[in-house]
Amino acid sequence: MSELHTDTTDTTTGTAGTAGTGGTGAPGRAAIEAELVEAVAATQGSPLLRRIGPFMPIALLLIWEVSGRVGLLDERFFPVPTSIVGTFLEMLTSGDLFDDASITLTRIAIGFTMGAVPGVLLGLLLGSVRPLRQLLEPVFSSLLPIPKIAIFPLLLLIFGLGETSKYLIVAIGVFFYLFFNTLTGVMQTPPLYNDVAVANGASPLQRRLTVSLPHALPSIFTGTKLAAGGAFVIIAAAEFVGSQSGLGYLIWSAWSTFAVSKMYVGIVTISVLGYVVTLLIGLLERKLVPWVKY
Repeated sequence: MSELHTDTTDTTTGTAGTAGTGGTGAPGRAAIEAELVEAVAATQGSPLLRRIGPFMPIALLLIWEVSGRVGLLDERFFPVPTSIVGTFLEMLTSGDLFDDASITLTRIAIGFTMGAVPGVLLGLLLGSVRPLRQLLEPVFSSLLPIPKIAIFPLLLLIFGLGETSKYLIVAIGVFFYLFFNTLTGVMQTPPLYNDVAVANGASPLQRRLTVSLPHALPSIFTGTKLAAGGAFVIIAAAEFVGSQSGLGYLIWSAWSTFAVSKMYVGIVTISVLGYVVTLLIGLLERKLVPWVKY
């Protein structure tokens, strides 16, 4: 009886100790929750810095303005922001800026569509069919490092100075972004997903559309954002030498006439338009890919 009492006491004491100090008791849960709160706070950074962050561009513009006014910056090369804003309003009122911006956006939209559709389709196909991927991926990988704008003179020789050459140079640049991002997304699809689809009688086409494509969507949208930024770079460079209109031509003509404020207007307009397009793509991504944490 004495031994039985001792064993029972030890067991009870051990259980109580576990409840009091092991991760399942109230003190243990409180410690874990405190650690989680600290970890989340560490990832979010300083609240003060988050409040200051949005005002940093304004602060930089003020520093630029003051530096120009007191002579620290040469206004021939760095006109003060108020001067650039004045030029912007003049160009906006005359309609010149709107015309050039709309021409550039139209070229990007058409070229983007021409490059994105085959890029996604080929990426989906090669990511799903291994023999085809082994055959063709080295070809695309060897073409990827070529600067896309380096192909533009060849396109001008073949298609002339018309719009076709500009559409194609944008399409070529966009294609590689979408192709490789789609290919990567499809190849990262867990085999178990396809096995379940096969077990439920899905055809190869159904597996591509219901398994591979949804799994690749986050990667596709990443490629879309990169392609949008790349498209602005490519079309601006193409408009430097192969156009008489567009924001690239605006920047180039302003440089050739030393109209520096007008040149800055063109640069800032491209930056703002690129940011807005990327923002819209991000909003669409949140609608179509709600399972991804942002």
